[in-house]
Amino acid sequence: MPRSLTNYHIKLLAALFMAIDHIGVVLFPDADILRILGRFSFPLFAWLLVEGEKHTSDVRRYGLRLLVLGIISQPIYWLTFESQRLNILFMLLLGLLSLRGSRMFPSWQIIIWLGSAGLATAIGIEYGAYGIALIALIGRFKPDGIWWMSWLLLHLVTWLVLPNLGSFQVPAIFTPLCFSLTNHQRGAKARWFYWFYPVHLLILFFIRAQFF
Repeated sequence: MPRSLTNYHIKLLAALFMAIDHIGVVLFPDADILRILGRFSFPLFAWLLVEGEKHTSDVRRYGLRLLVLGIISQPIYWLTFESQRLNILFMLLLGLLSLRGSRMFPSWQIIIWLGSAGLATAIGIEYGAYGIALIALIGRFKPDGIWWMSWLLLHLVTWLVLPNLGSFQVPAIFTPLCFSLTNHQRGAKARWFYWFYPVHLLILFFIRAQFF
């Protein structure tokens, strides 16, 4: 199978599916197809986070960028979704810290991941423990039977324990098919990528205020 997708292509797909999802949430809440397509977004962001953590020359700068953008995005997130949860950039930041901590202290990695899952749930970060588990699993991605069984088990357990989230996330099961098509190359620069998150939320907020 040809590996023709660079990480830039994955960024385009992640941004596209995220925008589709949020258009559905904010403007067309009854259009289920938009939410279904949107489920492909978060695993793609998690893949990019894993790739970024592996290849960054300055993980502190990477984490600081996520933190600053998360803080900037939070009031926009509250206004747009009328939710008190913390936005997805804080999930990515916690995932980044967990990935690097697991790399630096491999004998502590189970405790690191469990602690991060508990923290994400306790402070109300979007996707909670499921998000941390998903990042951890994507960090060990191998296109073999054991990995796919683990991936399916994660979603089955989420469905059983958190049925509202788990049933909603079913389409995400198929996202790793994209990972097998990547060549792990950076591709074109995308300085706009993380800024896309607060900017597109702000645009959706104003569109809803003006026309809906």
